[in-house]
Amino acid sequence: MNFKHKLPIQIRFNDIDLAGHVYNAVYQEYFDLARVDYFSKSLGNSLSWVKTGLVIASIHIDYSTSIVLTDKVEIKSKVSSLGNKSLEMIQEITKEGETEPAAVGKTVLVCFDMPTRKSVEIPESWKEKITLFEEN
Repeated sequence: MNFKHKLPIQIRFNDIDLAGHVYNAVYQEYFDLARVDYFSKSLGNSLSWVKTGLVIASIHIDYSTSIVLTDKVEIKSKVSSLGNKSLEMIQEITKEGETEPAAVGKTVLVCFDMPTRKSVEIPESWKEKITLFEEN
Protein backbone atom coordinates (compact mmCIF):
# COMPACT_ATOMS: atom_id res chain seq x y z
CA MET A 1 0.00 0.00 0.00
CA ASN A 2 1.31 3.44 -0.93
CA PHE A 3 1.22 5.98 1.92
CA LYS A 4 1.65 9.70 1.18
CA HIS A 5 1.46 10.70 4.84
CA LYS A 6 4.05 9.66 7.42
CA LEU A 7 4.51 10.99 10.95
CA PRO A 8 7.34 10.01 13.34
CA ILE A 9 6.13 9.40 16.89
CA GLN A 10 8.18 9.77 20.05
CA ILE A 11 7.57 6.90 22.45
CA ARG A 12 7.23 8.21 26.00
CA PHE A 13 8.13 6.31 29.15
CA ASN A 14 4.51 6.45 30.33
CA ASP A 15 3.42 4.66 27.10
CA ILE A 16 5.07 1.48 28.42
CA ASP A 17 3.18 -1.13 30.45
CA LEU A 18 4.45 -3.63 33.03
CA ALA A 19 5.38 -6.09 30.27
CA GLY A 20 7.87 -3.53 28.93
CA HIS A 21 6.10 -2.68 25.69
CA VAL A 22 3.74 0.04 24.47
CA TYR A 23 0.32 -0.46 26.06
CA ASN A 24 -2.30 -1.47 23.48
CA ALA A 25 -4.56 1.57 24.06
CA VAL A 26 -1.64 3.93 23.35
CA TYR A 27 -1.56 2.71 19.75
CA GLN A 28 -4.89 4.48 19.27
CA GLU A 29 -3.37 7.69 20.65
CA TYR A 30 -0.58 7.39 18.08
CA PHE A 31 -3.15 6.87 15.31
CA ASP A 32 -5.10 9.91 16.57
CA LEU A 33 -2.00 12.13 16.42
CA ALA A 34 -1.27 11.03 12.87
CA ARG A 35 -4.91 11.32 11.80
CA VAL A 36 -5.12 14.95 12.98
CA ASP A 37 -1.85 15.73 11.20
CA TYR A 38 -3.09 14.01 8.02
CA PHE A 39 -6.27 16.08 7.87
CA SER A 40 -4.42 19.26 8.76
CA LYS A 41 -2.11 18.70 5.79
CA SER A 42 -4.74 17.45 3.34
CA LEU A 43 -7.67 19.73 4.23
CA GLY A 44 -5.91 22.71 5.74
CA ASN A 45 -8.37 24.94 7.59
CA SER A 46 -11.46 23.28 6.05
CA LEU A 47 -11.95 20.95 8.99
CA SER A 48 -13.55 22.54 12.04
CA TRP A 49 -14.05 20.83 15.37
CA VAL A 50 -16.82 23.29 16.28
CA LYS A 51 -18.77 23.41 13.00
CA THR A 52 -18.20 20.52 10.58
CA GLY A 53 -15.73 17.79 11.43
CA LEU A 54 -15.18 14.06 11.48
CA VAL A 55 -16.12 11.67 14.27
CA ILE A 56 -15.03 8.07 14.68
CA ALA A 57 -17.71 5.47 14.01
CA SER A 58 -15.52 2.36 14.10
CA ILE A 59 -11.98 1.39 15.03
CA HIS A 60 -10.20 -1.90 14.44
CA ILE A 61 -6.54 -2.57 15.26
CA ASP A 62 -4.53 -5.69 14.44
CA TYR A 63 -1.32 -6.03 16.47
CA SER A 64 1.58 -7.93 14.89
CA THR A 65 4.57 -7.28 17.11
CA SER A 66 5.29 -5.31 20.25
CA ILE A 67 6.91 -1.89 20.39
CA VAL A 68 9.37 -1.05 23.18
CA LEU A 69 10.68 2.23 24.56
CA THR A 70 13.84 2.26 22.45
CA ASP A 71 12.06 1.65 19.13
CA LYS A 72 11.78 4.46 16.62
CA VAL A 73 8.38 4.38 14.93
CA GLU A 74 6.34 6.25 12.37
CA ILE A 75 2.66 6.20 11.56
CA LYS A 76 1.66 5.89 7.91
CA SER A 77 -1.84 7.12 7.07
CA LYS A 78 -4.07 6.87 4.03
CA VAL A 79 -7.73 7.45 3.21
CA SER A 80 -8.60 4.17 1.51
CA SER A 81 -12.20 4.97 0.57
CA LEU A 82 -14.48 8.00 0.39
CA GLY A 83 -18.24 7.64 0.63
CA ASN A 84 -21.08 10.16 0.82
CA LYS A 85 -21.04 10.68 4.59
CA SER A 86 -18.08 8.57 5.71
CA LEU A 87 -14.53 7.63 4.85
CA GLU A 88 -12.18 4.82 5.81
CA MET A 89 -8.62 5.45 6.91
CA ILE A 90 -5.88 2.83 7.03
CA GLN A 91 -2.90 3.45 9.32
CA GLU A 92 0.22 1.45 10.04
CA ILE A 93 2.75 1.74 12.84
CA THR A 94 6.14 0.76 11.47
CA LYS A 95 9.42 0.40 13.33
CA GLU A 96 12.49 2.00 11.82
CA GLY A 97 14.35 -0.51 9.66
CA GLU A 98 11.38 -2.87 9.30
CA THR A 99 9.01 -3.25 6.37
CA GLU A 100 6.19 -5.11 8.10
CA PRO A 101 3.98 -2.99 10.37
CA ALA A 102 3.84 -3.57 14.11
CA ALA A 103 0.12 -2.75 13.97
CA VAL A 104 -2.51 -1.85 11.39
CA GLY A 105 -5.53 0.28 12.21
CA LYS A 106 -8.71 0.74 10.20
CA THR A 107 -10.98 3.61 11.18
CA VAL A 108 -14.32 4.68 9.77
CA LEU A 109 -14.98 8.39 10.23
CA VAL A 110 -18.31 10.12 9.66
CA CYS A 111 -18.69 13.73 8.59
CA PHE A 112 -20.56 15.45 11.41
CA ASP A 113 -22.27 18.79 11.88
CA MET A 114 -21.26 19.70 15.42
CA PRO A 115 -24.03 22.23 16.24
CA THR A 116 -26.88 19.92 15.12
CA ARG A 117 -25.03 16.75 16.20
CA LYS A 118 -26.02 14.95 12.99
CA SER A 119 -24.10 13.24 10.23
CA VAL A 120 -23.84 15.19 6.98
CA GLU A 121 -22.41 14.61 3.53
CA ILE A 122 -18.66 15.06 3.14
CA PRO A 123 -18.16 18.38 1.33
CA GLU A 124 -17.07 17.95 -2.29
CA SER A 125 -14.14 20.29 -1.63
CA TRP A 126 -12.90 17.88 1.07
CA LYS A 127 -13.20 14.91 -1.30
CA GLU A 128 -11.24 16.82 -3.95
CA LYS A 129 -8.50 17.85 -1.49
CA ILE A 130 -8.14 14.33 -0.06
CA THR A 131 -8.04 12.80 -3.55
CA LEU A 132 -5.42 15.33 -4.65
CA PHE A 133 -3.37 14.72 -1.50
CA GLU A 134 -3.44 10.95 -2.06
CA GLU A 135 -2.49 11.30 -5.74
CA ASN A 136 0.53 13.58 -5.20
